[in-house]
Parts: sequence; structure tokens; C-alpha cells
Amino acid sequence: MSNVKHGGQEFEIIEKCFRPLASSAAGAFDLTDDAAVFSVPSGKEVVVTKDAMVEGVHFLSDDNPANISRKLLRTNLSDIAAMGGRPFGYLLATSWNDNTTFEWVQFFAEGLALDQKKYGVSLLGGDTVKSSGPLTFSLTLMGYVPKGKALRRNGARAGDLICVSGTIGDGALGLKAALEELPKLSDRQRAWLDGRYRLPTPRNILGPRLLGKASACIDISDGLLADLGHICKQSKVGAEIQRSAIPLSDAAKALVETDESYWQDILAGGDDYELLFTLPPEKADEIQRLSNECGVPICQIGLLGEGEDIIVRDSAGQPMEFANRGWQHL
Repeated sequence: MSNVKHGGQEFEIIEKCFRPLASSAAGAFDLTDDAAVFSVPSGKEVVVTKDAMVEGVHFLSDDNPANISRKLLRTNLSDIAAMGGRPFGYLLATSWNDNTTFEWVQFFAEGLALDQKKYGVSLLGGDTVKSSGPLTFSLTLMGYVPKGKALRRNGARAGDLICVSGTIGDGALGLKAALEELPKLSDRQRAWLDGRYRLPTPRNILGPRLLGKASACIDISDGLLADLGHICKQSKVGAEIQRSAIPLSDAAKALVETDESYWQDILAGGDDYELLFTLPPEKADEIQRLSNECGVPICQIGLLGEGEDIIVRDSAGQPMEFANRGWQHL
């Protein structure tokens, strides 16, 4: 297998791996120009997000390259969903190193092709470079949202219901599973958690359905407590969560039943990419309706209140203590 070399092979990579990803986007011009062009539909505005992934920090060196690219796209899709937007296209920057083979890049591009079809997006352009450092990827995703209707973090009010989609804690526990740090679980349970870490599911159907209903929304990337903290800070409210109401997968339940210290990972570990949103109490009936419409479990886990604190109460009603409350980027 040949290793990627900067220069002539850069154009071969673009031609064979990435140009096909732009074929359905008219304004991408088959990646033959310096920039892409697109129009904003009437009554819409553009919502933009950007995430980066670094080898050894955001993914493991032996991860499947197709799963790496899909996770990169999906984490951005989750951000667009949290704003209530519908995605349409993205820009991609890649930094390869001396260990990167042409075949590895092909698998990476194939992963993007799979999720482009699944989520209805196209590559619009980007850049590819070579460095001596770890593999590094950056993706900028764009979507449309009705003008003036984007979901924010600052609209929550005291008395609002705190809700989450899916199950919580699988991402952080999945990293432990991938590192073979959960020997007490069955093979099926480890595989479930591992899959949730390596390939999260963005709630792109639920996000737009929250427009006009949710008062605030965020996706859970840094950890439930940290991301709820972002809403509380921006909305100037406090929160109280009931631990017993937090939805867990069978694998997560099995872990906390044997060792309650795993609640630290579940509540502060991150990488779930579920939606955390708040609803005015008069819209409580929307929880089950949204769940049915979107085909995803949605649970109320607490209430917003006055003050600034976030309190998690255990099964005895006592406040829990945490060594940390979420992922720190710097």
C-alpha cells in the first residue's frame, strides 16, 4: 500500500476520493473552483457549525477510517439538530501524515459517502494538507433554519421541564469499552457501548420538530452536567435533576447496579450526542408526541428553577457530589 504524499497525489485524492462526494451539489462545481456558491431559500437563514477531531484525543489510532469520518460528520449534524436546523452541505479540511495510505483515505471517503446519503448532505469543498503530527480533521457543516427561529441556549425559564432524547452515558462508557476497561459486561453489552462511542446517532429528525416548542436546546457532547450548565448559564437559571429519571441503556444499568461510581461517567463523560432541551410546563404533552413522531425515546429528567446551581438527587433524595462536571476542551 502506498503512503500519501503531498503534491501530485493530493490531486489524485481529490479526484478519486472527494470529488464524487460533491457531485450532487451544483454550487460545488465538482471541486474545480476555489469556493462554492449557494443561495439561501426565502424565509430561511444559514446555521453554521464546525468541529475538529484529532487522533488520540477524539478517536483511537486503530479506529475504522470510515467510522472516523462518519463520526466527524455526525457530531456536526448533532450541532445543527440542536439549533433546529436542517443540514445541506459541508466543508472538509484533512491533515494526513506519513503513515496514511491512499487506501485509508479511500475508506475515510467511503464513510462520508454512506452518511451523505443517509442524512442528505453533500461536500462543497475544503482543503487537504500533510503534516508530521497526528491525523487531524475539521468539518464545517451548514444548514437552514426558519428565519429568527433557531433554537438557542438562552431561552429557558424557571419552571421549565428538562428533557433528553435517547439514553445517557453510553458515549463515555463506550470509550471505556473500546479500551477494554469494562471486563464485567457481556460481549453484547460491550459491543453496544463501543458502537455508541464510535458512531453516535444525531437526532436530526427531532431537532427541527422542537422549533416552536422547546425554550432552549443543546446537544450532549461535553457531558449532561456540563451541557445543562451551558443552558443554565445562558438562561440565568438553576436546575434539579432526579437521577432515577435519567434514561440508561441495559449496559449502563448493568454497570451502575454493580458500582455506583459509574454515575460519574454517565453524567459528566460526554460523547452522547443526544439532545438536551427544555419545555415550558404547559407543553408537557409534547414529550410523548415528539417521541412517537420521531421514533426516539424522550424523558423528562428534572426541572429548572431559580439560582445558579445544578443539583442531582440520588435515589434517597440526597445531592450527589462529582469529581468533575464534564469535558474541558482546554
